[in-house]
Amino acid sequence: MIKFDDVSKQFPLGNIALKNVSFEINDNEFVFLVGPSGAGKTTIVKLILRQFTPTSGRVTINEHDVSQKTFKHVEELRRDIGVVFQDFKVLPDKNTFENIALSLKVLGLRQRQIIAEIKEALRLVGLSGKDNVFPAQLSAGELQRVAIARAIVGSRDIILADEPTGNLDPKTAWEIMKIFKKLEGEKTIIFATHNTDIVNSLKKRVLVLNEGGLVKDVKKGGYEV
Repeated sequence: MIKFDDVSKQFPLGNIALKNVSFEINDNEFVFLVGPSGAGKTTIVKLILRQFTPTSGRVTINEHDVSQKTFKHVEELRRDIGVVFQDFKVLPDKNTFENIALSLKVLGLRQRQIIAEIKEALRLVGLSGKDNVFPAQLSAGELQRVAIARAIVGSRDIILADEPTGNLDPKTAWEIMKIFKKLEGEKTIIFATHNTDIVNSLKKRVLVLNEGGLVKDVKKGGYEV
């Protein structure tokens, strides 16, 4: 479970990114995080990853209070979380296999295990047979598939997707969403997006942010611009 309890985040120059935000996300739940630019979506992602700590309030992940300054298990926390970014963040000098393997090597897995996990992940995202292909040879949609494969290997329980369809054309965006649908019910997915068509079509739980506040939490909601 992920729980935000009256969380606020203010930066040193006075900018308030979040104010008094509270919500709970259950294990294996799929949640859309929506709102205009600057609403606080990325701040929530970074708080979960503990790239930020809140100015006030508490962030709890799997019963661990990760907001405490004395929290010492940041590396272990991040090993349980896969992240998919808008700009893919794949390494251009490494092939598909190597890009995905990086997130497994930190877990200390044997090479046989790494190969098996990557093979299954590539099958799931529709990139079987492209192990040795380099990023320059892949389309934007394929690069995002590599990023998703990298995020799901290693038995990660939580997937954070920060605008993962933002750089994709509509058709490719829907192809990427089909992959996330396959993961539904198996992982906790927090999907930050501006894509109204995707949110309104899938009818998942929607957390709506505006100016740092949580203004709506709808179980089967949509996204009104």
